[in-house]
Amino acid sequence: MSYPLSLLPKLSLLFALLISGMSEIISQENESMTKPPIAKRVEKKLSIHDDTRTDYYFWLNQREDPEVIAYLEAENKYTEKKLKHTEGFQKKLYDEMISRIKQEDQSVPYKDNGYYYYSRFEEGKEYPIYCRKNGSLDAEEEIMLNVNEMAEGYSYYQVAGLSVSPDNNFLAFGVDTLSRRKYDVRIKNLRTNEILDDLIPNTTGSVAWADDNKTFFYTLKDEALRPFKIFKHTTGNPVEEDNLIFHENDETYNISVRRSKSEKYIIIASTSTLTTEFSFLKSDNPNGKFTVFAQRERGLEYYIDHYEENFYIRTNLDAVNFRLMKTSVNNTSKENWTEVIPHRSSVLLEGFEIFKKYLAVEERVKGLTQLRIINWGDNTEHYLNFGEETYSAYISTNKDYDTEILRYGYSSLTTPSSTYDYNMNTKEKTLLKQDEVLGGFNPDNYYAERLYATASDGSKIPISLVYRKGLKKDGNNPLLLYGYGSYGISTDAAFSSVRLSLLDRGFVYAIAHIRGGQEMGRLWYEDGKYFKKKNTFTDFIACAEQLIESGFTNKEKMFAMGGSAGGLLMGAVINMRPDLFKGVVAAVPFVDVVTTMLDESIPLTTGEYDEWGNPNQPDFYKYMLSYSPYDNVEAKNYPNLLVTTGLHDSQVQYWEPAKWVAKLRYLKTDKNLLLLHTNMESGHGGASGRFKRIKEIALEYVFFLNLLNMNE
Repeated sequence: MSYPLSLLPKLSLLFALLISGMSEIISQENESMTKPPIAKRVEKKLSIHDDTRTDYYFWLNQREDPEVIAYLEAENKYTEKKLKHTEGFQKKLYDEMISRIKQEDQSVPYKDNGYYYYSRFEEGKEYPIYCRKNGSLDAEEEIMLNVNEMAEGYSYYQVAGLSVSPDNNFLAFGVDTLSRRKYDVRIKNLRTNEILDDLIPNTTGSVAWADDNKTFFYTLKDEALRPFKIFKHTTGNPVEEDNLIFHENDETYNISVRRSKSEKYIIIASTSTLTTEFSFLKSDNPNGKFTVFAQRERGLEYYIDHYEENFYIRTNLDAVNFRLMKTSVNNTSKENWTEVIPHRSSVLLEGFEIFKKYLAVEERVKGLTQLRIINWGDNTEHYLNFGEETYSAYISTNKDYDTEILRYGYSSLTTPSSTYDYNMNTKEKTLLKQDEVLGGFNPDNYYAERLYATASDGSKIPISLVYRKGLKKDGNNPLLLYGYGSYGISTDAAFSSVRLSLLDRGFVYAIAHIRGGQEMGRLWYEDGKYFKKKNTFTDFIACAEQLIESGFTNKEKMFAMGGSAGGLLMGAVINMRPDLFKGVVAAVPFVDVVTTMLDESIPLTTGEYDEWGNPNQPDFYKYMLSYSPYDNVEAKNYPNLLVTTGLHDSQVQYWEPAKWVAKLRYLKTDKNLLLLHTNMESGHGGASGRFKRIKEIALEYVFFLNLLNMNE
């Protein structure tokens, strides 16, 4: 078709207008697809101590509200769209990480009461298979639980607390299908493979059997998910008829029940952050009455185990770094305790394992765990030599008293998880298993070291690092700095095969051993809590600055990551120094500190007053308010941020990160990425299954790599 020449200019104009209109429509559609969801603002006044805070996103704490679910799903879709171009790379990372895992794998068997117990994985399966063999490793395998079969039809499935009766015939275990850490206790007859009708809901998942093989003790949780009551159950009897044995009325305490290593006693533990109390009962007398070991005293911690005629006690009694004591089973009062290992100001006593001829002790010195062996006969002693600058070591499963063999676990930033048997007499080590890393992994390609940052008060903060050999310290390397720093939990330098996906792309991985943990002794913990909590945050900042000064990275290539209380760390740090990091991942972050700690109905709140402080008291309220990440969001630039949570999280409720992201969206002045990803099927620990979790890690890693325009 042809047009008169006189019409061509008009047609060209019309065509241009049409194209322009279409482009505008497409542009608007694309903008709507990538525009972040904006949470509505509903004024909520929160007043205490003559102070009023306005929380515009308080309404998000209604898990059953369809509008809340719609908002979370909108955030998920936004995250998906913003990272749509990385989906292929996420798949590549996932496949890469999976390819390093030996899919058909088995744990090292341990012997207990005539049986060898172990777990194994089958290729392509998400969950473990729990097995045992009678008398010999050459015996026929008995499958106790195949969790893959049990998990069919569930989006989340977790088995915990496996405990076999003394006659080896019954298995008690806990099942959580919601990721709220509320377990149903079930019983399996291992002779007939029948699951008994006994079903006990809302427990911690573990039990302690009595010697009669039909009675066991279990722990019930309250509405705030606090373990608060111990009941006694007899198999076959209605749960409604179970006897209440112990009720912990103090809401700042959690309780548990277990058998002693000697199997002679049932032990109830009642613990808070600062104080413990134990009670015990002979396991052959389930209808007897529990005896209090030593009355609770605020600030007194003690932990017990039994051997022959004595109880052994790890305690902070006149010993900030703990010491080891013992007392007769016939007189457990504190006045009767005698010292076995004295207190040392430079050594933290973390644990012990009793054998007939030896005592094995876990100690922490300068941030590293040491294993010490003491001969009961002549009191000679020695330490194991691990030969690396930074590592993780621990006493593993040791059921047998009358043996010279200590089983322990070992790992480092360059050494995969390993299980050893150590002859405490001959000092010979036998490597039983080292996790196999497929795909040509060679530990000699990597280098681990330790350096120190100087805090504002002069304290030396250890940093553990790992990277590929040949790395130049020219200040131009991407670096991921990880931190936690709460509850006295030490972050040890352990191996991760998935981390290789960062190291092989030139990343440095660093761990900041900041205060609030316990790496450098008990005082390291005390200096990072209560009114000294800000030391945790400034320590992390000092570590970041030291890594830049040491030539490892720069502000445009440094990333940070932390989860739970480590997520609080991330929130506080980016409020204080948002300029230090290119991007941050805050996983299940505890960011709404004040509001949560004022709500006693929320799980963990009352039990953590001795960790964070009680904001019902004005001085604690003021101090916590000064660092709470949510309350201190400002109108300023923030780094790129990926926030993750789980709808069913029982430890950090999903609404904390959701509210935080909503407030950041409203106030922040930059155009950096702000992404919220809510796993609608899981809780605090993320997805169940060994492969599902790796998909979440691939998402976190691609977030960092994408910011560096690295897509290979």
